Amino acid sequence: MNFKYLFFLLIVFCINVSSFEEGFAKNQSINIAYRDYGPINATPILLITGLGAQLTLWPDFLIKDLQENNFRPIAFDNRDVGLSTRFSSQPSQVLNYLKYFMFIPINSEYTIEDMASDGIAVLDHLNIDSAHILGMSMGGMISQVLVAQNPERAKSFTMISSTASTPNPFNGPKFKVTQQLLKRSAAKDDIEGRIDQSIRLFELIGTPGKNYDTPEFRKNMRAYIARGGDDGGFLRQMAAIIGSQNRKELLKSIITPTLIIHGDIDPLIKVKNAYSAEKLIRSSELEIIEGMGHLLDKESYEKFRFRFIDFLD
Repeated sequence: MNFKYLFFLLIVFCINVSSFEEGFAKNQSINIAYRDYGPINATPILLITGLGAQLTLWPDFLIKDLQENNFRPIAFDNRDVGLSTRFSSQPSQVLNYLKYFMFIPINSEYTIEDMASDGIAVLDHLNIDSAHILGMSMGGMISQVLVAQNPERAKSFTMISSTASTPNPFNGPKFKVTQQLLKRSAAKDDIEGRIDQSIRLFELIGTPGKNYDTPEFRKNMRAYIARGGDDGGFLRQMAAIIGSQNRKELLKSIITPTLIIHGDIDPLIKVKNAYSAEKLIRSSELEIIEGMGHLLDKESYEKFRFRFIDFLD
């Protein structure tokens, strides 16, 4: 038997998702919390998450699958969420809601471009010259900027459930989804109320018919809230999304090999955005997933995991 191969197998089967290194990367005055799942000698892949989401929302099945295929997942909290630097302004939900429907520009405390520079700061901190880039939802928007402006840092780009367009009432989420996104009424110390809101949102944008109101989900959300504190950054990140210009011309400049993955029934970012992105990025491939909403659950992942891993390879 080839002993190098045996050694590799031992590493793979001993992988434990609960084992990781954590730290902070610095982008000027901003601290960015990251989690490096390793192994350190594998090919790095930077995971950039979505609106209001902490790094812990990346599912274990994805992290483990990447590790087992000799990749090194590295996730981080976007600015203003989780353990990364938080901001203090308090956007008006009602005012932003009205501006959104009246096509009035929304001022934001930071931009999508600023958030892309946070990803570069994480790579710099870990002395990584280049990595695969995986961005989901808002993370896909951030990744578009990162990859377009820093092509030498990206081995490949995978974009899941994202868009190059600035959301508006005509191309944005369904009305009831927009209402739920803008509704952050639960008080900071009303843990169960915040969990109830999350369940309602997941039911709207996740896999149709899936039961999210389970003891396990509630337990995980309590741990999630305990780690990340309040939801104040949610509206500020939303303002950064809605206040940004569309990135269609930017996507035309992307030369990095790109895989676009999108659910055919995504109620938050409509599937037509994936077809548009494929036309804009000359180096792209498109995979439409039947029955997939906006969230990445195990059932949906199984439908494209072979294509995804093969693309990374």
